[in-house]
Amino acid sequence: MFVPNAAILSRTRFKGENSSHNKDTKVLASDALPLPVWLTNRVFFVLFFAATYYLMRRWGEKKGQTPLHILSFGDIIALVVVVSSFIYLLGFFGIDFVQQALRSADGQWDFNEEAEALIQECNGSKPECIATHVPEPAKHQKGTDMLENADEDIALAVSSGAVASYSLEASIGDPQRAASIRKRAVEILTGRSLQGLPLEGFDYSAVLGQCCEMVIGHVQIPVGVAGPLSLDGFEYMVPMATTEGCLVASTNRGCKAIHMSGGATTVLLRDGMTRAPVVKFDSAQRAGELKFYIENAENFEILCSKFNRSSRFARLQYIQCALAGRNLYLRFSCSTGDAMGMNMVSKGVQNVLEYLQQRFPDMDVMSLSGNFCADKKATGVNWINGRGKSVVCDAVIKGEVVSKVLKTSVSALVELNTIKNLTGSAIAGALGGFNAHASNIVSAVFLATGQDPAQNIESSSCITLMEPANDGKDLYISVSMPSIEVGTIGGGTQLPSQSACLNLLGVKGSSLKVPGSNAQRLARVVAGAVLAGELSLMSALAAGHLVKSHMKYNRSTKNLAGDSVVEAQTVKCV
Repeated sequence: MFVPNAAILSRTRFKGENSSHNKDTKVLASDALPLPVWLTNRVFFVLFFAATYYLMRRWGEKKGQTPLHILSFGDIIALVVVVSSFIYLLGFFGIDFVQQALRSADGQWDFNEEAEALIQECNGSKPECIATHVPEPAKHQKGTDMLENADEDIALAVSSGAVASYSLEASIGDPQRAASIRKRAVEILTGRSLQGLPLEGFDYSAVLGQCCEMVIGHVQIPVGVAGPLSLDGFEYMVPMATTEGCLVASTNRGCKAIHMSGGATTVLLRDGMTRAPVVKFDSAQRAGELKFYIENAENFEILCSKFNRSSRFARLQYIQCALAGRNLYLRFSCSTGDAMGMNMVSKGVQNVLEYLQQRFPDMDVMSLSGNFCADKKATGVNWINGRGKSVVCDAVIKGEVVSKVLKTSVSALVELNTIKNLTGSAIAGALGGFNAHASNIVSAVFLATGQDPAQNIESSSCITLMEPANDGKDLYISVSMPSIEVGTIGGGTQLPSQSACLNLLGVKGSSLKVPGSNAQRLARVVAGAVLAGELSLMSALAAGHLVKSHMKYNRSTKNLAGDSVVEAQTVKCV
């Protein structure tokens, strides 16, 4: 008894039902029975029906006389023939039927002429030729060492998934080449060109493990400069990275008005970065016990010592507790030197939580951040208590400067500020948005100096106030910004371009004399630049110059040329 080679049988039937063709190909039934398939099929057909007829006749003879389980020698031979022929025919026709159904469904089992010829060749001569001729689609590398392969080969391997994209820098050892290969792999994978995304002229080693992963290039943002900004007795040229026309020019006009009026001054109200974990207890009573424990002065001193071990610059200032059911939110605030400080405060918080878990074993730390921090969100807690640097900047703008440089009047600015920045924002339900466009200036300075652009959300919280001064002849203007989150070390501040912009302001790196003073000065500059931007935009609005200036400096027809031609042709046809 044997089972036929189903793959060969399937190919034979798919190739054609002509028996003469099967004779010519001389495909064998199996290795166990070296007979032509056409002959074997006929033999087993005859045996199956003959043996079945014999057994049916014997069953009729035994009916009512001899028990059916008593078999003669002939009965046993006939039964064996029926079973073996049935197995053969089932294997031949049954498997081929399933494969034909699959072929009709998706075509993956179809054999073309070249494949059939290859099978014939393999059956006749080379048993290893199938492995030689069928390639592995995911294998594009020519060597086991990544450096032995061309960039295009590695890109093909990355696009097919044979090589992990994130491992290119470590495997190749050249960050720029890794970025180039990854960029090419993305083009292969998506079928879209990245020709306009530059690779050259950037130090990718400064990004590795610090600023960005899976790098494929760098985006170019133009950097303008506004100034000089006269602030606290110093003059600053403020770098601004933006793609919005008029923004730098408008801020520059505000700087001119401030400079001609004697400059602006700032006051730093507080400096502390926050992180607020959330812990959970079985009951609100136990959560309240931890709250009272933390608010105890002696216990707070212990927690300070645990927290301050995380860094020589980190100094815990206070812990604000808020209870919601059995959940307790702990808002830690600490000084962080010249760093923005999120990592620093997080390490200190972790130290305190480990200590508290020893005193309160039933405390379950749900998350290191419970959104009471609050990071990258416009919140009341940041607006009231502040986060990062809280700065107020003010100036008195001379009446003649208001009329000659800003092209408006003191009374018009005061009235517009009340109607727009105060009343209008209140109607809109603003949270920290009582200003004209503080986020414009904050974002531009953040991008130029390597800050976290997402922290523009809370850093742009600002209220702009304007009042008449000196018997109504001059204008008093101020901006109050409770949560400017900046640093001069770490993150994007280490990149060459951003480092150069920090150097332009004189706040590059960490201050050796007074730790934290560089970051504080940068926050003051941000507030001063916002003051200049608010002054200029409000003046443009009061004078009705906003649309005119944007039409002149903030309109590009580069991408509209094709549309203009089509429109002109359409009009001509009509």
